[in-house]
Amino acid sequence: MPIASNPTSPLRQRFRPLWWLAICYVLIGAITRIALLFMAGSGVPHHPLYWAYAFGVGLVYDLIVFGYVAWPLVLYLWLMPQRAYVSRAGQWALYALGAILLFGLMFVGASELVFWGEFGTRFNFIAVDYLVYTTEVIGNIRESYPLGTWISLLALATLAIVWFSRRGLRASDGGTRFLQRGKVVLVWLLITVITAVAFKGTYKDRTDNAYVNELSGNGIYEFFAAFRSSHLDYSRFYRTLPDDEAFKRVRELVKTPEATYVNDDPRDLTREIRHEGPEKHLNVVLISVESLSADFLKEFGDKRGITPNLDALIGQSMFFDHLYANGTRTVRGLEALSLSVPPTPGDSIVKAHNNENLLSVADIFNDRGYQSDFVYGGYGYFDNMNYYFSHNGYRTVDRNDIGKNDVIHHENVWGVADEDLYTLALKQMDEAHAQGKPFFLHIMTTSNHRPFTVPANRVPQKNGTREAAVAYTDWSIADFIKRAQAKPYFDDTVFVITADHCASSAGRTSVPINRYHIPLWIYAPKHIAPQRVSRQMAQVDIMPTVLGLLNFSYRSRFFGADLFELEPGRERAFPATYEKLGYLHGDVLTVLEPQRKLEQLRPNFDNGDAVPNTPIDQGQVDDATAYYQVAAFLFKHGLMVKRPEDSTPVK
Repeated sequence: MPIASNPTSPLRQRFRPLWWLAICYVLIGAITRIALLFMAGSGVPHHPLYWAYAFGVGLVYDLIVFGYVAWPLVLYLWLMPQRAYVSRAGQWALYALGAILLFGLMFVGASELVFWGEFGTRFNFIAVDYLVYTTEVIGNIRESYPLGTWISLLALATLAIVWFSRRGLRASDGGTRFLQRGKVVLVWLLITVITAVAFKGTYKDRTDNAYVNELSGNGIYEFFAAFRSSHLDYSRFYRTLPDDEAFKRVRELVKTPEATYVNDDPRDLTREIRHEGPEKHLNVVLISVESLSADFLKEFGDKRGITPNLDALIGQSMFFDHLYANGTRTVRGLEALSLSVPPTPGDSIVKAHNNENLLSVADIFNDRGYQSDFVYGGYGYFDNMNYYFSHNGYRTVDRNDIGKNDVIHHENVWGVADEDLYTLALKQMDEAHAQGKPFFLHIMTTSNHRPFTVPANRVPQKNGTREAAVAYTDWSIADFIKRAQAKPYFDDTVFVITADHCASSAGRTSVPINRYHIPLWIYAPKHIAPQRVSRQMAQVDIMPTVLGLLNFSYRSRFFGADLFELEPGRERAFPATYEKLGYLHGDVLTVLEPQRKLEQLRPNFDNGDAVPNTPIDQGQVDDATAYYQVAAFLFKHGLMVKRPEDSTPVK
């Protein structure tokens, strides 16, 4: 590998290995970008301007990041005394350090390919989030990929590259002094600080194609940018309205015909929801299925026939076909289903500090004598689920509650197979019924998650594939309902089946709306007549709609609405990422972004593409702003907590 002509300056001799590392890193960046370009497929149009942008801007970010990743080598070249540096031991130490850095950079590049394959993006907040749960994440990688083989190949490639380019790592020093070398390090430090302050990850987002913008970035840079934005304060980073105006607008937006505000406090969203006639204290089983995209169903065009039972259930249920998820992570679905609130930027409320004693859906059931359980087949410490649910009205039941002698048909790093999870759920249902209590169960599944391993002899699809996981999800739900039919409480149980989020979040736009489309079944043969509901619906509306079907009268500060009480034309949804906050109303999608930016689009609901909405509908921008601003304000200031008077019966 050619490095440079023979330098004569002692300082140039000493710091020559930096050129070796720079060339290696730039080549790794280019090769990674080429691989990601192929993986993006048709997502990136075959246009030289897109390619030039991705590789040109990408080179700039690679060079910026090189300033950071080269620091171990910079410090070695500075601190190593001249005599030790040019010794045989010093030379081997330099080879070893170069090999370690090279292996680490190639490992990051390979990791980016895996991450892109899963999420269609460079490292982002998900990667940061997963670092907290190394057991599950490393276990998932080990069960999903031949990790040992990959590491061995990377190690061999590292050794080969170091051997054939060893001239670039030659330890040579014609007589430099410590202070001389320190001047170079000082300049390096200044450049590092300047680039850290002057550049932001969002500067690359200048094209109309999200894939191109992602390719233009650098995985290491994006990772640390996501780390810094994990706790985004809405009022600091996003467009705002005067607080009084935002609250006034939200009070109008969440008001529905069956609701009455309990007071005239302009910042209090507490409403009394009233329904005529007696309440139906039926059991409710809410199943949030891992990654159940609507497009897995035959109903929405899938040709593989992997959901025959769920497809058949459509005709037996109240089925909602225009439902949109809050986000792209499980915690966002859990947040929407338990709190009925738009997503807050950065961390989900499920994982945030001071998330205890919030007014939750479980509280509504608990006030009526229900046993409310959150049932999960893995270990509920993951994503802070057990802490959150146990401090917000739910009893938590997880992998720890499965006895040593209980049958487990299959398990992987995420938890037991769905059929074993449903066995655990049936046990809780049996116990509550035996105590004469109605029950509300929120069941969170795991089988439809990489590594996609399922019990043998359940489905014909190849084990370890997404198709097998979806088919098994379908089989296990049908099996659960079949087993529940033999129970004395079946006729008085409502099954609510939906998804936490879609299986993929990638698209050509920042918020591809087709990647938020999820299905919803409400199945109770003795109580709810089958029908098709084609109105636009938000994930936050699911439980208020269920409470409406039960004829509950209660106090609420939920942002969601009973869809059957919401007047036509007022439907909206909140599709968001960890920092891009979407507001879908009709055929217009408004997206609020950090640095108080916004874009307004007309999305294609089939493929997720979008075109700008011109002129911008300022009313929808203000509605979106008000919803997110008020939600963030209420949580930040402790105003989502359950109050004693929230349990006051509503007559």
